[in-house]
Amino acid sequence: MIDLWATKWDISYQALNDLKVMMGINTDPEVTNDPPKSESAIQSNERLKASSDGGRLWRNNTGVHTIYDGNGQPVRYIRYGLCNDSKQLNQRLKACDLIGIQPVLITPTMVGHYIGQFKARECKPEGWVYSDNEHEQAQCRFIELVLSLGGDARFVSKR
Repeated sequence: MIDLWATKWDISYQALNDLKVMMGINTDPEVTNDPPKSESAIQSNERLKASSDGGRLWRNNTGVHTIYDGNGQPVRYIRYGLCNDSKQLNQRLKACDLIGIQPVLITPTMVGHYIGQFKARECKPEGWVYSDNEHEQAQCRFIELVLSLGGDARFVSKR
């Protein structure tokens, strides 16, 4: 999807590559002899890294809990997690695995004051390559939204 958009608007290969790096979209995985790190290991590392930088990242668990009546028929659904208000929204926009805040020092007009910048990380196992399927497109849309509003969001697939 991003490649098609870039072609439509005559965006240079270098600019498109820079955007992909900024968003953490790995299109050319590194070849190593080390076993790949799991998504869980990548998440743990991102959370530790955020804390050491003065920020925090929390797990965004997303899903649906079904409540059944006495006959085993579903009577109510309880949705949880960001961007999961409805099935339709969740199909279009998938919030990242990790959501948090990081301190950012503001300069000239508010010298010495910090603000909290929204931060989101979509963790993938090491070696992951963006495949542009519907699920990843919905994750990418969330990342694009966060970036467009001044937040810090990206895919993460290595330590």
